[in-house]
Amino acid sequence: MDMESLKLMNQDMVKLDRFDESNFSRWQDKMKFLLTTLEIFYILAPNLPHIPEDPKLSEDGTLPDQAKVDEVCNQRKRKEEDELLCRGHILNILSDRLYDYFQQMKTAKEI
Repeated sequence: MDMESLKLMNQDMVKLDRFDESNFSRWQDKMKFLLTTLEIFYILAPNLPHIPEDPKLSEDGTLPDQAKVDEVCNQRKRKEEDELLCRGHILNILSDRLYDYFQQMKTAKEI
């Protein structure tokens, strides 16, 4: 089973009530469980390490290994996809009024 199928299946298993400001503790626990199950909760970590831009030169002035460049590109792509998923899941379970307020925020951490 590929990762996308697993993520979709997990969505169906964990149905969350819409957050309407009256159920924060329960909503927060369920949201954390869902994002952890989807392996995207790390996006909200306060100490999430920065992924560097494409490395042009190593510290010693030499060109970096192509495998290293590919690894950094793959890490950046995964983080961008996971950020989008995390933000989308959070927005998806907000009440309409809260969605309208938070939808302009660009990252899951901002929300």
